[in-house]
Amino acid sequence: EVQLVESGGGLVQPGGSLRLSCAASGFTFDDYTMTWVRQAPGEGLEWVSVLTWGGGTTYYGASAKGRFTASRDNAKNTLYLQLNSLKTEDTAMYYCSKSPSPRMTADRALGAGYESRGQGTQVTVSS
Repeated sequence: EVQLVESGGGLVQPGGSLRLSCAASGFTFDDYTMTWVRQAPGEGLEWVSVLTWGGGTTYYGASAKGRFTASRDNAKNTLYLQLNSLKTEDTAMYYCSKSPSPRMTADRALGAGYESRGQGTQVTVSS
């Protein structure tokens, strides 16, 4: 059974930082492209970062560039997202998602949607 468990969210002031984690199990982690996505209240899912299988390449969405850093530790089956210089508009539920098939390119993984994702971790940025 595929399990994705996000953690590390919380309440932080503008300009602050958080480090999110996603513990994966039930599949061969390093064979799958992984994506961080977020959902703000009343909004749809927005991709934040996508990391190709095996740790090949990392891409960032416009909202994340220059402030967020994503990484994966294939030995620990864990995905990370370092959030720096947080803004109020970063307030959202953050999810990690696995691609539906192994060894997908980033653009195919993004086009396939985010059906397989965890329960999320809430990030609230407020003074």
